[in-house]
Amino acid sequence: MLFFAIVFGVSLALVGEPAKQVAELVDATSKVLFRAMGLIVRLAPLGVLGAVAYTVGKYGVRSLEELASLVVVFWIAVALFVVVVLGTVLKLAAGLNIFRFLAYFREELTIVLATASSDAVLPQIMRKLEAMGVKAEVVGLVVPTGYSFNLDAFSIYLTLATVFIAQATNTPLSFGDLMLILGISLITSKGAHGMPGSAIVILAATLNAVPAIPAIGLVLLLSIDWFVGMARALGNLIGNCVATVVIAAWEDDLDAPLARRVLAGDVTVDLTTDSLPAVQAAE
Repeated sequence: MLFFAIVFGVSLALVGEPAKQVAELVDATSKVLFRAMGLIVRLAPLGVLGAVAYTVGKYGVRSLEELASLVVVFWIAVALFVVVVLGTVLKLAAGLNIFRFLAYFREELTIVLATASSDAVLPQIMRKLEAMGVKAEVVGLVVPTGYSFNLDAFSIYLTLATVFIAQATNTPLSFGDLMLILGISLITSKGAHGMPGSAIVILAATLNAVPAIPAIGLVLLLSIDWFVGMARALGNLIGNCVATVVIAAWEDDLDAPLARRVLAGDVTVDLTTDSLPAVQAAE
């Protein structure tokens, strides 16, 4: 499905003006889908409440302690990945500070934290990356592609969740099983978009790689999917933003001096205009 979408989009671009009406129809349809997505996000807390109630009612209150430990471990793993791994890559490739980089996207990250989905901030992210000196061509290619293929935090979650279910069901795992889980998670996470709840489906596909792990263990994770989903969405979004800047730096499509000035707060980014983001010197 994802491959067909890519081919269809490229074909629309190659056809050009004759396909304008089709492109407008796709654009209008996407707006409707984004509105429907917003309604789903608003109702998602009710689903979380039901999942928590089911888990507590069937397995007792003590089951929440182990689940809480999984949430904490996952948040720590994502934080370390962002600060250590992504921070090092960003510093070496573009000479930028990861903490200033995160501060620059703080509004978008706050929205992602609240909704556990990065879809709503896609336009703002792209415009902010352009405003800090990344060429529009790089942003337009890397960011949408990364939304489907560059899901760092999603891969981390799949491995942790699979091992957690194995431990919860007393299923022994060999070193070969662990390596298999790692390899499968890197594959199954591709094309898994960051919608809340999609991780359960992808995790079920990952568990099929190790038949010894009972698939029914997925029920244990339903009650915490929203809480780990926030970290998944944050980690995926930050990874995509860093990847865009790094690729731009590799291709000499990054205005590094402007990027440093923007991240340092010496330049104010204006996203209120309908045109390309405007920048101006801070007072």
